[in-house]
Amino acid sequence: MCTFAIGGALSLTLITACSDGSSGDPSAAKDSASTVKALSTAELKQQILAQGEVDGYKVNAVGSAAPVRSKIRSSDEKCRPLAYVLTGLAPADAAAEIGRTVREDKKDPTDDATSLDDMADGKFESAIKDSLNMDITSLDLSSYDGNGARQALKALSTAVEECGAGFTGGSAGDEQKVTKVTATKPSGTGDESVAFTAVTDMDGDKGPLHAEVVRHGNTLATYSTMNIGAMMSGKTYSVPAPVIKAQSAKLK
Repeated sequence: MCTFAIGGALSLTLITACSDGSSGDPSAAKDSASTVKALSTAELKQQILAQGEVDGYKVNAVGSAAPVRSKIRSSDEKCRPLAYVLTGLAPADAAAEIGRTVREDKKDPTDDATSLDDMADGKFESAIKDSLNMDITSLDLSSYDGNGARQALKALSTAVEECGAGFTGGSAGDEQKVTKVTATKPSGTGDESVAFTAVTDMDGDKGPLHAEVVRHGNTLATYSTMNIGAMMSGKTYSVPAPVIKAQSAKLK
C-alpha cells in the first residue's frame, strides 16, 4: 500500500512510503509520475470555464489581447514566475495553455442620475469609482508532462519568498514596478496552491493585485485579479471565490 502526503500550502515536497510487496523501490511513484502526459489544448478548452458556468460573471476568450510569454520581462530572473502570473499566464512554460477573461457582471445603475456631466464633482468621482468597481480575473489553464506542474508551482513559491522587496516586470515596453510581494492564504482547492498579493506602483499610485495558482494533478489553474475601482477607493478585494470554485469543479 502506498500513501502520499503533501505539506502546507507553500510546501511542494512529495513524501512517499510504500509498504506492500508489489514494489520495494521508493522511486516507483516518481517514475510513474514522470510518464504522465499533458492534456492537449483541445482538452483544456473543454475544461476551462465557459460563459454561463459561474453566476454573476461573464467569461470571454482572451483573443488577440493574450500576452505573449516570450515578451514577458523581469528585472530579476528569480521573479519571472511572478511576472508571468501577473500578466495572466502560468508561472512556467507548459505543453499546452489556454486563457479566458472572467469579468464581474456589474449591473447598470437604477437611480435617477441623468449623466456624468450633470453631477457635482464629488458625485462624479464616486460614480467613476463605482463604475470601475468590478473584479476582472485573467484565468489560465496550463498542462505539463511528468512533474512539470509541481516544479512550476515550486518555482512560483520560491519567487514569492525571494521577491518580497519587489521587482519590475511585465510585457516588454509596458513593464510595471512591483514594490512588494506577500504570500496570502490560498483557497484550499486542488492538490496544492500558492496565493500572493503584489503591490504595484503606477506613476506614484500604488495598488494591490491578487493572484493564486492551484494545481490539479498535472494541470495548473492560474488566477490573476484586479479591481481598479477598489484600488482607487482603497477598498479590499481578492481573487473571486466563486470563480475558483467553479473552475475547480470542472477540474475534478
